[in-house]
Amino acid sequence: VQLQAFGGGLVQAGGSLRLSCATSGFTLDYYAIGWFRQAPGKEREGVSCISASGGITYYVDSVKGRFAISRDNAKNTVYLQMNSVKPEDTAVYYCAAGQRIILSAIAATSMYDYWGQGTLVTVSS
Repeated sequence: VQLQAFGGGLVQAGGSLRLSCATSGFTLDYYAIGWFRQAPGKEREGVSCISASGGITYYVDSVKGRFAISRDNAKNTVYLQMNSVKPEDTAVYYCAAGQRIILSAIAATSMYDYWGQGTLVTVSS
């Protein structure tokens, strides 16, 4: 099982970035995928998650209306479109996969079994 997050980089405030999570070694159709981030000195937080069916999505309040999660099971890839980014979005972003997700806890790190390495997003002011 592998997840690889990529697409991070340096972006100016107000700009856009698209993160991708490429998966392999398992059937993506059966897994919820979450995007999490961790800034220096802070706990890892759930940013956006999507259920296995794609019918349920979650966004942390701070990114609602700015970020959009989507999945393309045929390409084994999940995306996080980040628009109108802010300096406070600066963090290492991780993607994770979980099969036995309690939907009310979809943003909890404990729900996810497999994690990819992170990709750094830096937003300059």
